[in-house]
Amino acid sequence: MKQILILTALLLAQAHGAPLTSAEATALRKGGDAHAAWQPRAITLAPAKWIWLPSQRTLPNTFVLFRKEIELSAAPASAFGWIAADSRYLVTVNGQRAQWGPAPCDPRNLDADALDLKPFLKAGTNVIGVEVLFYGHGDGTWPGGKPGLILNLEIEAAGGRQQVVTDRNWQALLDRAHPPGHYKRWFLRALQEEFDARLRPLGWDTASFRPDARWVAAQELNCPADKGSSCGGGGWSADSVDRTAPEISSLRMRQIPPTRETIVAAKGLAHSGRVHWKRDPADWFDVRMPDSFVVDANPVAVARGEGAWELPATPKPDEGVEVTFEFTEQMAGFPRFSIEAPAGTIIEVMAQEGHDPQKTRWLDSHFFSWSRFICREGVNEFEAFDFESFRWLQLHIRNASRPVIVRNLGLRRRQYDWPRTPVLRTSEAPLQRLFDASINTLRNSAIETIVDGMGRERQQYSGDGGHQMHAIRYAFGEPLIVARYLRTFSEGLTKSGFFLDCYPAFDRLARLPQRELDAAYWGPLLDHGVGFDNWNHYLETGDLDAEREPFPRLLRFSDYLWALRDKNGLLPVEDLGIPNVWMDHDAYRKQRDRQCAFNLYTAAMFTHALAPLAEALGDFAHAAEVRQRGAELLRATIARFWSKEERVFLDNLPWLGEDTAPRLSDRALATSVLFDQCPGGDTAAALRALAETPRNMGLSYPCNAGWRYWALAKLGRADVILRDLRMRWATMRSVVQNNALQEAWQAQPDSTSQWSHSPLAPVFVLHQDIVGLRPLAPGFAKMQLRPQLGDLPDLETISHTPRGPVEFKARREGASHHITVKLPQHCAAELVLPANVPSAFPPLTPDGPAGTKRYRLPAGTSQFSMPVTQLQ
Repeated sequence: MKQILILTALLLAQAHGAPLTSAEATALRKGGDAHAAWQPRAITLAPAKWIWLPSQRTLPNTFVLFRKEIELSAAPASAFGWIAADSRYLVTVNGQRAQWGPAPCDPRNLDADALDLKPFLKAGTNVIGVEVLFYGHGDGTWPGGKPGLILNLEIEAAGGRQQVVTDRNWQALLDRAHPPGHYKRWFLRALQEEFDARLRPLGWDTASFRPDARWVAAQELNCPADKGSSCGGGGWSADSVDRTAPEISSLRMRQIPPTRETIVAAKGLAHSGRVHWKRDPADWFDVRMPDSFVVDANPVAVARGEGAWELPATPKPDEGVEVTFEFTEQMAGFPRFSIEAPAGTIIEVMAQEGHDPQKTRWLDSHFFSWSRFICREGVNEFEAFDFESFRWLQLHIRNASRPVIVRNLGLRRRQYDWPRTPVLRTSEAPLQRLFDASINTLRNSAIETIVDGMGRERQQYSGDGGHQMHAIRYAFGEPLIVARYLRTFSEGLTKSGFFLDCYPAFDRLARLPQRELDAAYWGPLLDHGVGFDNWNHYLETGDLDAEREPFPRLLRFSDYLWALRDKNGLLPVEDLGIPNVWMDHDAYRKQRDRQCAFNLYTAAMFTHALAPLAEALGDFAHAAEVRQRGAELLRATIARFWSKEERVFLDNLPWLGEDTAPRLSDRALATSVLFDQCPGGDTAAALRALAETPRNMGLSYPCNAGWRYWALAKLGRADVILRDLRMRWATMRSVVQNNALQEAWQAQPDSTSQWSHSPLAPVFVLHQDIVGLRPLAPGFAKMQLRPQLGDLPDLETISHTPRGPVEFKARREGASHHITVKLPQHCAAELVLPANVPSAFPPLTPDGPAGTKRYRLPAGTSQFSMPVTQLQ
């Protein structure tokens, strides 16, 4: 333990110590070393000061406006700097939107975002405006913190160099347009936005604006410029953290590029109608009182030109109208629209993932996903401050004394700035639709953090959600967002030694005291901490730098797990206190049935992930220790759960006499196959069950389906995978309607179902097991190609590796697939084919697994053929 703590301290000192100045960080970011430029180095923004509104407390959901006028003799040659804020900021320059941030992060290690304002600045007077929201309430994207803003900008122009920094010379205003202290939306969404345009100073961030007496000098906070605002003192009474110790805090250079924003117009009007309120509308929106309204389906919207719709007046308290728009696919972004309306007109904007107009005309059913906007007289341009994930958008309009006109409804879509466009092509239309939906899902779920679903929780998970990282690396060839994930997730290690498995987020922080009192089922999930994410990233990228900060935390977690063992030498899954064990939504009937899979999984992690990672980092003592732990845990699991009669792991073998029949799970069987855990290599029964899915075997929900597919592919049954992709995945309602992948096998419209979640098996299994490309050495220094194309008509992919792209094309002609593959230069590769398929490539020894032979595959372009495989 002492060795682990010392190693942790040394690594944190390396990251936190000797912070770069703003100028040094800028030079590094703009320099030629791409790897160094995107490391999360500590940074100081001095001489800038942390600032906030002069006040003794800050209420939840408080917005503060900051403005700074600057004079430039000429348009700048450059204007680059860094900004950090808690909780969210929006930078404008001369009234133009420039940047929104930061990415979700640990308040102890707050991100400092790079800021490029050159495109927005001009000769003469300029105004930099920053709108800052302090959540105060916990959020899926915010675990806690303290309010504040810090900015350091270096401007170079013909007249010389000018530095703009936050200090008491900035002006600040409490934004009453957003009522301070407003309630939160639900457990994992802090902001239930309400914005009254009549209370927002018009043009406040432009040079023509003249601040009145309500604007005050900003208050400089007692917080170092190289630390997050959570290190500052102050009498904040919102739900914020206490003061963070400076020695464990830092500002960190943002590890990923700025998000890419594009304006997307709605596909069109879906329906409109009158809403007759039986009660005050607030009774519905605030507390969901039943029987509050009736919607008349007769349309009321009248077209007034392209993208413009007139809606009738709603002057009476019991009157409202709904107008509902659909988009071509589900996306994540900021809803936006303009409306010409009288002052005081109220619009509730409701975003929803799935909708059936034949079922209902009302959209407000998905975790209270509404925002409210109140008009000033005339034309109002509204855009939500926080983002949503949706395909349907409804405006509910009331309190309008005359007809109103709605225009330009759309969203500002936000996406990660992916460096490459995925290539996944087939002429089989349903499968192509599935591949397209998978890629669109990834565009929604991996923007700054890698989350389960942007429509509900917006928080990153390891375990089932971590499988997305394979898809990100193979399809997009992007390691940065994954490296950031590994670091920020690992920062959620508790003093007890387990991970808050959706960090950085509020969820598990809130569960800790609830679990202490047995007042909640969900606690930190130990199996999510067991995930192979770090080893997989090293194996597929060769990047050890991304592993150095998380590694000591992984060792601490290993010690925590090892101390949990029961009298049988196994990790328990019941009565664990604060954390619990999940493994899957669908595969298990009883909690105790999860023990077999959990122990096989953890044993595999010790032996096949943590031990080799320790060796790669030169820590051979811990490598030997955790490998021994894996062996002991596997022996105990075999003794308790391996059925010699059935020749398979039975989840309920120890208490089979109490149950009516033996229970299997795809997760336990897949793990035993993948990591060679079956005694004597006896996998026949496991393979038969995984392929035939008997009724006594629990099948995982979509996010965990990849485990079964990996095992089937290892044993040569990719034909079963293709059958599943065609019958279970390509027919998903979300794939057909939303161009996205849903959370559960069944998704219902107008419900809390998630229609864009994170089950990316169709992408990573396609690359790893249908094309069959896998690394045999870290960073693809050596790789294997084992195609299993089944009866596909054709397939074209590009799989990205650190060595370069692997281009794969296959077409079916008669009973054969003709394959062309182009490998990067200086690449060692082997081809694995069924033993009965002849090959002209040089053979390798020994033979491959499951009746296959191995051949040396040269760099460059190669061609070969193999027989079509029909579904068995």
